[in-house]
Amino acid sequence: MQPLAPSFHHAPQEIAPETWLIRQLQGEGTPAPVNVYINSLVIRGAEPVIVDTGTPANRGQWLKDVFALVEPADVRWIFISHDDHDHTGNLAEVLGACPNATLVFNWFMTERLTCAFDLPLHRMRWVDDGDSLDVGDRTLGVIRPPVYDSPSTRGLYDPVTGVYWASDCFATPVPAPVEDVGDLDADFWTEGFHQFQRLLSPWHSLVDAGRFNAVVDRVEGLGMTTLAGAHSPVVPPPFVAEAFRMLREIPGMPPAEFPRQADLDAMLAGMHAG
Repeated sequence: MQPLAPSFHHAPQEIAPETWLIRQLQGEGTPAPVNVYINSLVIRGAEPVIVDTGTPANRGQWLKDVFALVEPADVRWIFISHDDHDHTGNLAEVLGACPNATLVFNWFMTERLTCAFDLPLHRMRWVDDGDSLDVGDRTLGVIRPPVYDSPSTRGLYDPVTGVYWASDCFATPVPAPVEDVGDLDADFWTEGFHQFQRLLSPWHSLVDAGRFNAVVDRVEGLGMTTLAGAHSPVVPPPFVAEAFRMLREIPGMPPAEFPRQADLDAMLAGMHAG
């Protein structure tokens, strides 16, 4: 029952000055036709920030990648975008390694994780949508993305670099490792983007398009130039407007279909054929 470690190492990617995407690709080496990134972020500023903490499956390599970029004692902030296991997988290890770091949570995340962690309340800062976080040489904006699968979700906007950490929003599968969404076939990106947002937030078909798009306008209005998230290659400046345009199409789409038992049976038969 232990998770399988990733087959390949994807080196951290500098997506803006002193801003690094820590990458893991889930699905490589399996019969799956597509793969999914599981990313986190390091901002190396006056007060370094780790954004999300990866998965237990990639723990050893994740810790090496992060602490090759920043000394553990220099880390001042650990920002968790929400409490899913692929964002909190190495939280205890990071807290233990970084004695000078404050854990940036919110109240609901704290409540939801008390069954999994003995959380250090004295080392916490609670921030929520609309708040800000002063990290010395910049003030980061805490802005919830338009699409999310957890009620505790918050994104993080860095006005110095223009990078917006969108948590699970803007997610898309990939057929193979890529550097950014510009490396994807345009139709593949569109289809994968639409499918992933619908799977992530099945409530999308229940919302009023006008109210949803007002939230999209609010986030886009921040003026970010680069989108980074947990489950997508980086979205560089030439593709940001297109990502927001596709996001506006989500409320008018039908709910996504989940695979069922017949699909599992076919998958198992294919894996064991011959």
